Amino acid sequence: MRHVNLRGYQRLNRGLAIALCMLLGLSVYGFSAVAGAVGIRVDTVTGGLEHPWGMVFLPDDDILITERGGTLRLFAQGALVATPISGVPPISERGQGGLMGIALHPDFERNRWIYLSYAGGGQGGYSTEVLRARFDGSELTDHEVIFRARPKVGGGRHFGGRLLFDDAGYLFISLGERGRRDDAQDLGLHSGSLIRLGDDGTVPEDNPFHGQPGVAPGIYTIGNRNIQGMALHPDTREVWTHEHGPQGGDEVNIMRAGANYGWPVITYGRNYGFGTKIGEGTHKAGMVQPIHTWVPSIAPSGMTFYTGEVFPAWRGDLFVGSLKFGLLVHLAVHGDEIIDEVRMLDGDFGRIRDVVEGPDGYIYLLTDARDGKLLRVMPSGDD
Repeated sequence: MRHVNLRGYQRLNRGLAIALCMLLGLSVYGFSAVAGAVGIRVDTVTGGLEHPWGMVFLPDDDILITERGGTLRLFAQGALVATPISGVPPISERGQGGLMGIALHPDFERNRWIYLSYAGGGQGGYSTEVLRARFDGSELTDHEVIFRARPKVGGGRHFGGRLLFDDAGYLFISLGERGRRDDAQDLGLHSGSLIRLGDDGTVPEDNPFHGQPGVAPGIYTIGNRNIQGMALHPDTREVWTHEHGPQGGDEVNIMRAGANYGWPVITYGRNYGFGTKIGEGTHKAGMVQPIHTWVPSIAPSGMTFYTGEVFPAWRGDLFVGSLKFGLLVHLAVHGDEIIDEVRMLDGDFGRIRDVVEGPDGYIYLLTDARDGKLLRVMPSGDD
């Protein structure tokens, strides 16, 4: 098969260029030259964050940032506000868990609801919980816990924690299996699943398992090890996620109602330390294959589709942070496929915990460190 570099097709719509290559029997091998041709610079917007985990832009372009230890910070008018937001309930920082994901209600400007995920304690241990509260600019009020994953168990692994609203106003909550592998295949438990709820925590009647006896309420998918990235595809509006695998086998998946993503029956990962096989292999009938995997693991965290004007060559592509290697990973997307991968930053800024496109079209990152930072990715020519 001949190869072609798509650089020569940049004057075309990228999707048309790829389709032309496929029609002519050409490989899109050279796509990375296009993806990587954009020069970038990375600016530090602010430091002074303690293990930041998630962020969201407010309508006035200020930013709310969660810190794993249990504080909610506000970046406003170009500076990190010294005093944390008050009214955040006590948070259990437990291993990988603490204060994690954050989302705004789709009608936030009217109702002021924000949503926080966190590790909540109770009988038996800890699990991921979701709180909604009203934000008045400096304080949270009108608290409601709208979800508590069950069971609560000991240990500090695999809480998931990302939150996402879809276009219909449903809230998706990503979970992990809390280090108990087989629980991810048990519909009676929330562990190792993606949850779909109404904005008030009620379970939609069109959820795939709604009304079935013995099924934990809200389950949308099962067989997920630890989902820590979630975003809406800009065209199809489907939910895409990524999840951590063991010693390899990190996955990108398109989340479909009632689907089983296989963990721990199938995986591209191996047992830590030993490298031995987990489960039955990499494929099994009735279990969904990922659309992209990383072997060895990059420890992905945070994810956004790029839709802005600042990087026009990147529109429609996916950007993922890496905790293990300190990468910003650019995944070129064509339809439901990932056709190329380009790795940026190469550990220069440490562990990348969250990735969000800002309203200005730049890409914003959080670094997971005791002195964590908010970074901004810009074209190299921008001042």
